[in-house]
This record gives sequence, C-alpha cells and structure tokens, in this order.
Amino acid sequence: MSATRYESLSSNPLATPLHQLRGVGPRIAEKLSKMGLSDIESALYSLPLRYEDRRNIRKISQLHEQGIQVFTGKILAAGESNTVRQRRKIYEVVISDGTGKLCLKWFHYRKPLMQKKFVVGQQAVFIGEPKRFGAVREVHHPDVQFLAPGQAISDLTSADPLSYGCYLPVYALTEGLHQKTARKIWRKVVEGFAPLASSPLPEDIRQRQGLLPISRALQLAHWPSAETPVEQLEAGTDLARRSLVFDEFFFLELGLALRRQGIALEEGFSFTVAHRYTAPLAKMLPYRLTDAQRRVLNEIKQDMMASRPMNRLLQGDVGSGKTIVALMSSLIAIENHTQVAVVAPTEILAEQHFLQFQPWLEQLGLKVVYLSGSTTARDKKSVLRQISAGEADMVVGTHAVLQQGVNFHKLGLGIIDEQHRFGVRQRAALRKKGTHPDLLVMTATPIPRSLALTVYGDLSLSIIDELPPGRTPIKTRVLSDQDRIKAYRHIHAELSRGQQAYIVYPLVEETEKSDLLAASEGFDYLRQEVFPDFQLGLLHGRLKSEEKEQLMRAFKAGNIQLLIATTVIEVGIDVPNASVMMVEHAERFGLAQLHQLRGRVGRGAAASCCLLIRSQRCTEEGRQRLAVMAESNDGFRIAEADLAIRGPGEVLGTRQSGLPDFRVANLLSDGRILEEARQEAFRLVENNHFIDDPRYDELRQELKMRWGGRLELASLG
Repeated sequence: MSATRYESLSSNPLATPLHQLRGVGPRIAEKLSKMGLSDIESALYSLPLRYEDRRNIRKISQLHEQGIQVFTGKILAAGESNTVRQRRKIYEVVISDGTGKLCLKWFHYRKPLMQKKFVVGQQAVFIGEPKRFGAVREVHHPDVQFLAPGQAISDLTSADPLSYGCYLPVYALTEGLHQKTARKIWRKVVEGFAPLASSPLPEDIRQRQGLLPISRALQLAHWPSAETPVEQLEAGTDLARRSLVFDEFFFLELGLALRRQGIALEEGFSFTVAHRYTAPLAKMLPYRLTDAQRRVLNEIKQDMMASRPMNRLLQGDVGSGKTIVALMSSLIAIENHTQVAVVAPTEILAEQHFLQFQPWLEQLGLKVVYLSGSTTARDKKSVLRQISAGEADMVVGTHAVLQQGVNFHKLGLGIIDEQHRFGVRQRAALRKKGTHPDLLVMTATPIPRSLALTVYGDLSLSIIDELPPGRTPIKTRVLSDQDRIKAYRHIHAELSRGQQAYIVYPLVEETEKSDLLAASEGFDYLRQEVFPDFQLGLLHGRLKSEEKEQLMRAFKAGNIQLLIATTVIEVGIDVPNASVMMVEHAERFGLAQLHQLRGRVGRGAAASCCLLIRSQRCTEEGRQRLAVMAESNDGFRIAEADLAIRGPGEVLGTRQSGLPDFRVANLLSDGRILEEARQEAFRLVENNHFIDDPRYDELRQELKMRWGGRLELASLG
C-alpha cells in the first residue's frame, strides 16, 4: 500500500496527516517528515529497526554479552576515577544484587549531577549492554530508573509498560527525536489505526501460507508478543513480518504475472525459420557458436515461431557472445519481412553494435541505419524516412529510437541491450513502435535470482553460461597510488610484446570538466614521459561520433597500442589483442561496472590482467568492493556481493528499474518468501477468469493503485 494510495479519499483514516495526531507538534512533525513520514499509513509501515528484549529482569549472574538487557542492583560505590592509558576522567558506579557485582561507567557526564543521582545504598533498574574487558564485566552509559524506598520492581514494570516487561521496538530516527518520544507516537498510531488496515489478499492464499491479517501483522510487527522467540525477531522471520513481506511481494508478482499473461494473450508474429540469412552468417563467422549460444538461440527461435509475442531476458556474463545471438535472432525477423530495432543506453555502445553489424548485413544484402541524439538533422531526416518506408531492415541507436516521430514500416523484433539501464516503461515504448512485436532484452550484468524475479518477473529467462573457447582467465590486482609505477612497467612490458592496453579514468557528471582535465593531463604525461615509444589515443565523451569511431577503428587495427578513456567503454568493445586493463580511482566505479571493464581484456589467447588503482581516500566500502573483484571472476558472485554491499536500489538504479525500494521486504534475506508469493500470484492469474471475476474486484483495484502506472496495468478495470 503506497503512502499516496488514499490521496483522493479524505474519509480514509490512514491518510490522516501525522501532525493531526495528539502529541505531534510542528517540531516533531518536521522531524518525522525528514524521515519520509507524513501520514498514518507511512508510519504504520515504518517498522522498528530492531527490538530490545525487556521481557525479564535478569540477575547479574545471568547477564550475557549479546544485546541490551534489563537488570537490577544496589549501589555499593560511586565516584570519579582516571583511565590508565588516556588519563581522562570517568564516572564509575559498582552495583550488586547478591548474585554478582557489575561496574557501570560513564565517559561523558556532569559530576555534580552524577553525585546527586548515584547514592550508595540506593536501589535501581538498569538497561544496557554488558561487555567483558579481561576478567571485568562492564556496562557503559546504561539507562537508569531509580526505585523509591519500598517500591517493588513489579510496581515499576506495571507503571511503565513502554519500557519493561516486553519486547521494546527501536526505530531508525533522525537527530533530535528520541526513542521514548517515538515509541509513544508509534504506540498511538498502532493502537488507533492498525486495526483499520486491510489487504484484499484472497483468504485461501492467506490460510494456505499461514499468514496473519494485515491489521494484526502491523500490531505485532511494532509490539511483538512476549511469546515470540527472540531468534525469529533478530532474524526477521517472525510471522508478523513474514505476513507483511508476503503481501508486498504478492502484489508486485501479481502485476508481473498479468503483464506476462497479457503479452501471451496478444496476437504476435508467427515467424518461420528458413535460415535464409542465419546459415550464410554462420559461415562468415570466424568461430563456431558455443553449445550455450545454440541452446539459447533455440529457445529464442521457439518463442519467435509461437503466435504470442516473445518477451525474453537474455543474460550472459561479459564476453559470452550475446551480441551474435541477438544478430542471429534479428535475421529471423528480417527473413520474415519485418524490421528490427536495437536500442543501447550509450552512444558508444550503440555505435559499436552498428559498426559490428554493418559489414555482415551488407554482405547479406541488408540495410542497417544508425540513430542517436547526436545524429545531425539532415541525417536524421534521411534515417527516419528509410525506417518508415521499410527500406531499413534494422535500426541501431540510443533512446532516440524510442522517441516520437520514429515510425516503423513493420517492426517485428525489438532488442534492448544493457537492460539494467532501462525500465519497464522503455520496454513498453519500444513495444508500442509496432503491433505486438517480439522483445529480447539483454544484460551482461549478472542479476541475482531474487532481483531477476522482482524486476524482470514478466520475462522468460535465457542464460548463456559458457564462455567461447580461447578466453583466458583474467588476473586482478588491487594497487595503491604508490604502486602506479609498477602498473606502468607491466603495461610497458605487454606493449613491447605486441599486446594492447586500456587505462580508464572515472567520469562523474558533477566534476566532468576536472575529470576530463585529469585524463587529458594524464594522457599528455603518459605519452611524453612513460610511453613515448608507443602510439596512444584519448577517447572521451566530447569527441564527435566520427572521431570516436576513427579512434576505435585505429585501436582495433593495432595502430593505437594504448587507449586512454574517460567514457563508459565497459561494454561493446571487442579487441582480442588487448591484455591489460588499468582503472584509475577504481573505488569510484560500481562492482558491475568494474566487472564489465575487466571483460574488455582476456578476449584473446594472451594471459590478461586487470590493475585496479585505489586512491588514498578509498573508503572501507570501496576496499570491500575491490577485494571482491580480486577474489572472483564469476559475474554472479560479484553481483551478489554488490547487492549485499550497496543494496538493490543502488545496484539497479531505482529510477531506471521503475520499482521503488520495498518498505518491509528485503530482497537479500526474503528470497524464499518472494518465491512463494510469486507461485501464488502466477497460480491465481492462470485462472482465465481473474480479469473479470467479480470476486477479485477489490484485488484488481488494489493492484492498480499500487502498481498500475509502473507496470503499465491501466487496463485493469
């Protein structure tokens, strides 16, 4: 349920602004707003970060070193002392409950206040995390609740149920908002409004999965039952959270199931395969297709021959040969007198595809045209005319192909490369360029299964899991700034042996000028001082298309031995003679990007290496990423690590994927629930009457509210 779900329904109590809640003044409302919480519903779905187990008050002898605990004791001694090493003053209090002694320490305090509060002989309840330092157990900066003379502990717990005798929620807060205040606010929200929350998840699914109603799940997610095992709460596997996660995943997967079924119900092209062009192309290729390429091609052929439109994701690691599979698939569509559109995210990748396809298509007597944002007005007019007249068999380009004014004579197949940089809407835009054309989306970025099911759940999946013969393993080394000379020596040795190399500089939009300047200065220094005996080239985004093309042709032909690049060259460039990839400020690249860059070498028989230079400013997260690169060449292992380090929103780019971050679910830890929700959603949609069965009216309406716009589900009644 999105926070905007009830915008137009003022009668809905879950849309009540938080500032209307008693106890939430303007100052607190502003702090909650900073956390993205504006109404009751957003607060209800903002679950605790963790829980403190305050169900039992422990004896000092029972305390362990795992988490915050509640204990009681009598003050035996209190006073200021000096630390041995740092010579700073601390305030120490020694307590006992008859089963043992414990030392409490404060490093930040006001002495007069401490002397007034902590009096020998006084009884108190303490909340803190015990730690062992040698033979001594200590608790630093515990919370303290003093007992009045004659007051029993049971009196305290019944008087303050927000602090004792329960699991206590700990919320992620902003500066200036304290846990005690937050708990009071959330307690009001949960007690007053959680019973009003609901979900139209079908009752048979809820019972089959053993789930709680949403209202009860929200109550227990904020204030767990004392009977809930602490291990479940710590692992996030308790029933309340599972019920909320399932609900969130179910509606997404229901939308994806409908997308897939909608495409399946549409009437597509039933292509025939006579090998008119694919057989001659196979003879032209200087290599044989791998078994994996042939298997995937067969899967694509079966889809293209079917009467419903193909909607397939082709996934393959760097250098696995996806491009030639895409070309073979294109020739099937062209053989059936339809056109093909190939869309790539960057001009350099689109240009690479165009340059790779053009010679082969020309030999086959076919016409391919190129279209991008930098195509001149004169050329664009000619290209658009050829596309609409059906003279162009294939158009290769960037997002420009998706724009208005690009009209196909008869589009039979759309291909999107590097799918992770596009979203659902771009796929829909390409599909609308024809009458239910087949769609093939490709990525060289391995995607963990949980992400694939979430983002591309409406697509059939093909994986090229085999590299072409002759590919050599790439050794990866992480070097510091000071080791740069060693890297230069290695590159020099490789160039002297007749190999080629890349040196890549990062390019960040905000500092494009300074980065380009750094690369230009680096290029001049390398050309004059380090590699004066070799031919160097500088490739960057401000070059005209013809200049980039000329440079790449010269590098591929071997006329340039060392290519210095600032633009994204991680995909589409195939130079078998290149054996070294050096990346400056490697920590500024994502793992997937580094893996792609590394994939530019190791394409020939020569031993290849990737040298990652990290700067002195490299963060701990940056070091983690680079360590993963050094350990593994496996794209899926790298993708999993990237997901763990940066999270799904960063890995995919939430804006591009068209999907929001989940409010409760976690793609890393909740993969099993995702699979279960997917099975239930797809099973429900397989019921042919789902779209018009009145029993599912509320379910369809809910789905439209949550996902209609993002998943192009506007036809849901």
